[in-house]
Amino acid sequence: EAHPSDGWVSSDAAYDIPKHQCLQDRLRAAALLLQEGAPACPLAVDTMDNASSAAYGAYFERLYIVQERKVTYQGGRGPEGYKIAELRRWLDRYQSRLQAGPSTVVVQV
Repeated sequence: EAHPSDGWVSSDAAYDIPKHQCLQDRLRAAALLLQEGAPACPLAVDTMDNASSAAYGAYFERLYIVQERKVTYQGGRGPEGYKIAELRRWLDRYQSRLQAGPSTVVVQV
């Protein structure tokens, strides 16, 4: 958890997740996100030595949503620009569209 409840906390954090002490903590946090309504999508969990973050991370961080190899959401530059509530609204709207089913498009030729 980048912003643990027992450390530096984001002002609009949706979850109360303490600092991870082991990989099992990270896996439990990922399971919580999936259980609590994250849309059905692949979820990555980094190792405790943060190998993915070291290989792909960058300062300043941003929150992104990537769908079909395209960026569909880009948050502000972090950590000050994080707007977790904005990301949550985007995910909620996306989930509502999924539940509504496919839309019909008419193409005239």
